[in-house]
Amino acid sequence: MEDLKDQHTTTLTEDDDTPSLSAHTLAALKEFLSEQNTPPAAESNGRETTAEEVALVTEDWRLSQFWYDRETAETVAREVHALYTSLGSSPSVACIACPTLYVYLKKMHPDLPVQLLEYDNRFEQYGGEFTYYDYNEPLELPSSMKHSFRIIVADPPYLSQECLEKVSETVGFLKQPGESYLLLLTGAVQHDRAAKLLGLRPCGFRPEHSSKLGNEFRLFTNYDPGLRLGGWEQEQDE
Repeated sequence: MEDLKDQHTTTLTEDDDTPSLSAHTLAALKEFLSEQNTPPAAESNGRETTAEEVALVTEDWRLSQFWYDRETAETVAREVHALYTSLGSSPSVACIACPTLYVYLKKMHPDLPVQLLEYDNRFEQYGGEFTYYDYNEPLELPSSMKHSFRIIVADPPYLSQECLEKVSETVGFLKQPGESYLLLLTGAVQHDRAAKLLGLRPCGFRPEHSSKLGNEFRLFTNYDPGLRLGGWEQEQDE
């Protein structure tokens, strides 16, 4: 998702799933919409993307598309790399609707095997590491990807229950049987749903976006990160 909710607006209720923007942000949005989107790069013919070629396209707010700030992207990329190296079996990584993370992973660790699942076809410039993904069709993915990933990072494009439920179906399709590692970046309002649907708990680290958000975002995991990511937060009933 890499979604935007501005600090100067009333926060969304649990049933809200669209951005709520301040006057300043709305003005920026109007200016943005008057400009042409960044055109996609030339066809890559399925070849592997190199670090020098990896770059983010312009955010498209109409797609609820807003990029992480540098600290968030680097922190999550370091965590993914730590998991990758600890497993020792060259596991593949899936990034569901989080292109900022994909970009930072490829810049920081060019040899890391990463697949980006994303709705925006402008990311076809990433070649064979891009897979078109529409959360409304959560299982419409290549059969070769079924049960192929031990590390999955997801950032659902909306804060609705329906969206998280469908992304959860995708996670179930992608993850390898046995021990898999899931990181979910989404609004704090999804706390109970994340626990129920995916068995996730919140970490102390707070994700931020390049644009200031009004809604609190959290990072949830299905594993205890120990001292990383601020550790698991203590739940009230413990």
